[in-house]
Amino acid sequence: MTAALTAIVGREIDTLTLAEASERLGVPRTRVAQMIKQGQMLGVRDGERWIVPAAFVGETAVVKGLPGTITVLRDGGYSDEEILRWLFLEDPTLPGAPIEALRSDRGGEVKRRAQAMAL
Repeated sequence: MTAALTAIVGREIDTLTLAEASERLGVPRTRVAQMIKQGQMLGVRDGERWIVPAAFVGETAVVKGLPGTITVLRDGGYSDEEILRWLFLEDPTLPGAPIEALRSDRGGEVKRRAQAMAL
């Protein structure tokens, strides 16, 4: 948990350093940094280091549907901070936050909502 992400999403969430994320994904740290640059996941500067929400990383891969959702929202003009906030915002109609729905293999509904928001 860090203040940087808490300030953006409005609640405390678990985070990973790039080294921790790379270990979980089984890829070099530079690959995780590249994934952030390419929009496959989002990261935030926390002092001297980058961190990512732990919820973005599954057991061996980035959560299915996350890269596509990020792309749709970026194309719709949303900033990375706005996307982070939306992904962790509780939505009783899902139920839960969009990131929880993505992690539960309900990405179709999340992507549909992202597409509607981006119009």
